[in-house]
Amino acid sequence: MRPVVFVLIGSLGIQSSAVISSTLFAKHGTVAVSTFRLLIAAALLLIVFRPSLRRLTRQRWINACIYGTAMAAMNQFFFAAVARLPLGVAVTLDFLGPCLVSFFGLRRGKDRVWAVCAFTGVVLIAGPSSGLDPLGVVFGLLAGAFFAAYTVFAERVGKSESGLGDLAISVSVAALLTLPLTAPKLSELNVRAWLVLTLAAVVGVVIPYIADTLAARFSSAQVVGTLFALDPVVGSVLGWWWAGDELTGRMVVGIVLVTLSGAIITWRSSKPNLAEVAPSPGREL
Repeated sequence: MRPVVFVLIGSLGIQSSAVISSTLFAKHGTVAVSTFRLLIAAALLLIVFRPSLRRLTRQRWINACIYGTAMAAMNQFFFAAVARLPLGVAVTLDFLGPCLVSFFGLRRGKDRVWAVCAFTGVVLIAGPSSGLDPLGVVFGLLAGAFFAAYTVFAERVGKSESGLGDLAISVSVAALLTLPLTAPKLSELNVRAWLVLTLAAVVGVVIPYIADTLAARFSSAQVVGTLFALDPVVGSVLGWWWAGDELTGRMVVGIVLVTLSGAIITWRSSKPNLAEVAPSPGREL
């Protein structure tokens, strides 16, 4: 039950933060907004968890750096997609990443039917006649690719000796990677912008990433990937309610197909293979 609660909290936070952050896109751009949000979140996490750099092993450094790199790229491409697409559509394309993590764990051919259903959903959402910004669709798919890496390394970092301390390092890596591109824009921020960014950092980074890391600690990448199916639903509702996003009938059908198929794919991939776990003849239990 705990992973469900953690992922739901994370989903609500990330989608709400996207709506909050979008108020700054026109003036400061998505790259700067994403970077400054991560920078504030990194500072808060470092203060709270105070990770010991001397105790980090080589493997933990590698995991934290890859997690941070995936985090940075996922945020940048996701925000770029949100600036061009309805929130529900952007989140659905993003969700394809966790689907792929589980898809490659499927061993039975008939299970791959659900992958076809998910692909059909994407075509309905972002096909040539959808009227969506093609570049926004590309950004959404790229965000999904890095979301796949995020899902895998959320588990590795979460189950490390000091998961939340390593998370603080990962978020710092994510912020530092893009800070050189946006540092000149720091002088353009006024008090209101800093307040919005701080709120977005707490709601959309600190709380969700702690929640995702804890969810992965108490379960696995496959289970967390299943629970990420909540994201498109939450994103669609919040986009419609707060941002006034319009969703066509085919887009709604596509979102449902991707969400349902993705959840089934990840659930089935996490089921144990009975042939492998069944006791051999004469084996004592």
